[in-house]
Amino acid sequence: MEKKFGTALNCIDGRTQIPIINWFKENFDVDYVDLITEPGMDKTLSQGNWVETEKLREKVIISITAHNSNIVAVIGHYDCAVNPVCDCKQVRDIIKSTYIVKSWGLPIRVIGLWVDEFWYVHVVSK
Repeated sequence: MEKKFGTALNCIDGRTQIPIINWFKENFDVDYVDLITEPGMDKTLSQGNWVETEKLREKVIISITAHNSNIVAVIGHYDCAVNPVCDCKQVRDIIKSTYIVKSWGLPIRVIGLWVDEFWYVHVVSK
């Protein structure tokens, strides 16, 4: 049986990795999650330059082609060292980032996730 993958565009902050992997497994019945990380991923995507976003797009394409991933999440989190803004601004950055990923025209579902101070995962964009 073929294993199912999802893809996480996540911050490098290690505190977010396990909650995100568990959330993916519980909500999308995946076996594995490809982790593509950058410090302050939501800021990088929403405010980054073309070169940065193009590198991330290429990594997502690898996840899609190599692992048949069909779900990609853009993640932001509480207490981010690189994007130390209020929660509302982070959620806006996540939503803007999902639009950027959707604009790549890839055959995937794109969602936005917020990890709160208790490391609970919230859907902020579907």
